[in-house]
Amino acid sequence: MRQLFHEVLSTLLRGEDAVLVTIIASSGSTPRGSGSHMLVRKDGTTAGTIGGGAVEFKSVERALKAMEDKLSYTHGFVLGKEQVADLGMICGGDVVVYFQYLDHKNLEFQNLCREIEKAFERDENSWLIMDITDETAWGMGLYNESSGFWGIEEPDEALKAELLQNKSVQLSFGIHKYYSEPLVSAGRVYIFGGGHVAQEIVPVLTHIGFRCVVFDDRAEFSSQTLFPAAEQTITGDFERIFDYLEIRECDYVCIMTRGHQSDYVVQRQILTRNACYVGVIGSRKKLASIKEKLMADGIAGDIIDSCHSPIGLEIYAETPAEIAISVAGELISIRAGREGRRR
Repeated sequence: MRQLFHEVLSTLLRGEDAVLVTIIASSGSTPRGSGSHMLVRKDGTTAGTIGGGAVEFKSVERALKAMEDKLSYTHGFVLGKEQVADLGMICGGDVVVYFQYLDHKNLEFQNLCREIEKAFERDENSWLIMDITDETAWGMGLYNESSGFWGIEEPDEALKAELLQNKSVQLSFGIHKYYSEPLVSAGRVYIFGGGHVAQEIVPVLTHIGFRCVVFDDRAEFSSQTLFPAAEQTITGDFERIFDYLEIRECDYVCIMTRGHQSDYVVQRQILTRNACYVGVIGSRKKLASIKEKLMADGIAGDIIDSCHSPIGLEIYAETPAEIAISVAGELISIRAGREGRRR
């Protein structure tokens, strides 16, 4: 999403109009759910995707016509058997797509794109909200937890509760019609240990929207040069990790230091917090041994068992690159559960 709005702003600053295509409602076996976006430029090139296949092809055609007519509107697609086959799906589904004409002279929307960039810089929950009561004269704004609403009139408490959900919603409230989606989900991935597995994990997680922090007690394994995609690297003492950072309920933790003892030391401290995910690398035999030590330290068995260990989905991964994919899959699943995307 961050890159998409960067492309939107770049297009507008070049003096080009565009259309932002958004799935605002979906049902059945559609390829992408609500909250999927695609930018269509005047030359027909695109950024982002709403799932490919028939719906995306037709949407590009409609977006180019909307750009020519300088028009915004919604359109529903009902997928028939042939379109379903094109998409490789078993069942059909319906989608409602909003075609949002973007005039390059719209300075207010350009400023919104800049605010969206700032929202990604802050590690806090943020939402993108659109007022489509009048589809042709849409309003769009942001909400984030520190500064409230920006670019859109602040709603009353009842509507606010409806808009700020952990999933995309389209709703009517009185005479008004809104679309809202989570833009930024707070939370970093703290990776303890900068070895071969971490070096494979960080680029993968960054590519799918996670913000990574790497912690190691060796400077050569916690450098920005080794981890250019990481938001931050920390060289510190594994025995005193909270001298350098804090773990929140929205954060993820991956423990993969160079040895059993360091893993145990980090896990012992982490389990005094309430991170949404704690994964520990290693064999089941090693992890059972660490569990005994943790219980001897007074940590309850159910808290230890809440850790994902061995870390990652069980896909029989062996190489660092394979382990990175299994961990990424597990974190995607956890994030989807937090955002209400499992269905």
